[in-house]
Amino acid sequence: MGHRNLSAAVADLERAGHLVRIEREIDPHLEAAEIQRRVYATGGPAIYFARTKGSPFPMVSNLFGTVERARFLFRDALDDVRKLVELKTDPANARKRPWRYWNLPLLAWRLRPKFVRSGPILKHTTTVSQLPQLKCWPLDGGAFVTLPQVYTEHPDTPGWMKSNLGMYRVQLSGNEFEPDREVGLHYQIHRGIGAHHAAAVRRGERLRVNVIVGGPPALAVAAVMPLPEGLPELAFAGALGGRRLTMVRPNPPTPFPKKEGGFECPSPLGGGVGEGFSLPLPAEADFVISGWIDPTRTKPEGPFGDHLGYYSLTHDFPVMTVDAVYHRPGAIWPFTVVGRPPQEDTTFGELIHELTGPVIPTVIPGLHAVHAVDAAGVHPLLLAIGSERYVPYAGTRRPQELLTLANAVLGQGQLSLAKYLFIVAKEDNPDLDIHDIGAFLRHLLERFDPETDLHFQTRTTIDTLDYSAGLGLNAGSKLVIAAAGPARRTLGATVPVNLSLPHGFADPRLVMPGVLAISGPKCGARNGAGGIDEDPDIAQLLTSLNAAFRASHSAFEGLPVIVVVDDSEFVARTLNNFLWAVFTRSDPATDVHGVEASTRHKHWGCRGPLVIDARLKPHMPPPLDADPAVTRRVDALFARGGPLSGLEK
Repeated sequence: MGHRNLSAAVADLERAGHLVRIEREIDPHLEAAEIQRRVYATGGPAIYFARTKGSPFPMVSNLFGTVERARFLFRDALDDVRKLVELKTDPANARKRPWRYWNLPLLAWRLRPKFVRSGPILKHTTTVSQLPQLKCWPLDGGAFVTLPQVYTEHPDTPGWMKSNLGMYRVQLSGNEFEPDREVGLHYQIHRGIGAHHAAAVRRGERLRVNVIVGGPPALAVAAVMPLPEGLPELAFAGALGGRRLTMVRPNPPTPFPKKEGGFECPSPLGGGVGEGFSLPLPAEADFVISGWIDPTRTKPEGPFGDHLGYYSLTHDFPVMTVDAVYHRPGAIWPFTVVGRPPQEDTTFGELIHELTGPVIPTVIPGLHAVHAVDAAGVHPLLLAIGSERYVPYAGTRRPQELLTLANAVLGQGQLSLAKYLFIVAKEDNPDLDIHDIGAFLRHLLERFDPETDLHFQTRTTIDTLDYSAGLGLNAGSKLVIAAAGPARRTLGATVPVNLSLPHGFADPRLVMPGVLAISGPKCGARNGAGGIDEDPDIAQLLTSLNAAFRASHSAFEGLPVIVVVDDSEFVARTLNNFLWAVFTRSDPATDVHGVEASTRHKHWGCRGPLVIDARLKPHMPPPLDADPAVTRRVDALFARGGPLSGLEK
């Protein structure tokens, strides 16, 4: 049942034709990432890099490159995980269909890790500099672990039951990190490790940390699962892996160093994580970087090419002091590439939805479906379908319950990081598929009233990696657009005739019915009387559009949204281009404007189209681009007769 370790998973994939080996030496500095991006883009196999330049350890990538391959890896346990989800959704299922849940005691037993006295992970040690120094994008601040599983335990209640396993960024080299002694630990807002960090600060203690790389594939998936409070990721890894997860402590255990910088280590006689000693390690992990953080100490981390498709910039984050780097015999370094979606992490999102989608209505009654749009960078755009039942006798349905549901969604874990939330009523189209993004947007565009259906939250928290507001780390705004009732407009399918645009605005193109893209002048610094909200070019455009709307409302009939972009041809070329450019490059409070806009009782709305400024702003980091020299070098590897010939097909 399941794969005990990564080596078993690699062998399984190779036997089934899901993996290819590359015997030629590959450079982890940009070259391996370029290969991975190309193979993933064509739905190619997992790739085993037998020889890694500068490191004795082989690498593997694209393990989760397709949903089909992920299902194959977990084929022995997926149905059992679905059983657990079914019982979470409706516990009465166990009584109604007892034959389906005959093995429930065994499934419950797998949730509990098994602690052993020794394991492969303790066989060897190495140093941070001997690990594959993977760098994915030219401006990255150093080498990073891109598939880390960061393990901590709560200082108040040590043990695996209150542990956290999360996929947080780990920088191995560069910046001010002391080689082989320090690594950077970057975790974003609303992550489980934050509660452990805060408790360590309160207790005046260091926080023990294990960075796990490799091991059973179920561990990596568990690290990104949005699990309910009280269910440790280690337990889920046992369920998805089809076997109890084996854990081991170093022998002898490694005590904390002596007190430094005013922070006490936990007492070895009681209290504190692991009574002052090392945390347990997955016995079948490939690598574990073991150490601790002084929770009051930070160092610059980044930049790093991230999943929004830009670089996250350099900021101060916790620094981890390394005590030991363990590795098993035959250790393999798994990696992925983070960048503009879709990338390999897209599969994680699809698998998570497949497993947890049925639970959503039990968490928020009245909510039928939620979809974080991967092409828009996940957190920037959230779609939702809910019921509108508050006033069933009303002659005209309008968003009411939907607003309650929207507030509930924005209060749920990582969903709270959504920047744009579009929510519609199931009653208006019971067959609407939330994953058909084009159909969902058309449904919304036909129905929403820009004068009443826009609801802003300002000066709030957004994704740590989103710089669109220009207000600093974790800061920005949110916009909920709720739509209910019959269609109020027929969406326009052509560019308006004789559309007059001010100087600097040009090339209007239809993105989809109801959405017009216009190329605007390069966005400059905003220093108008109103501060960051004032942009003279947008003000000029709005003056022109307002005049045209007053002269003839029909000039914009069927076009409820106008987006101002750097390149309208690029944005209109594909739906994914539109989703990425518009929702990663705009902040609602700063960049959403409107034709004939007004504020009534502190509610902002507009009579004409919404105008969204989705140009790159001076405060935003640059988009990700590959190094041309590396691209040419990899071209040769994929050319006919090269070692990678045929993998792009």
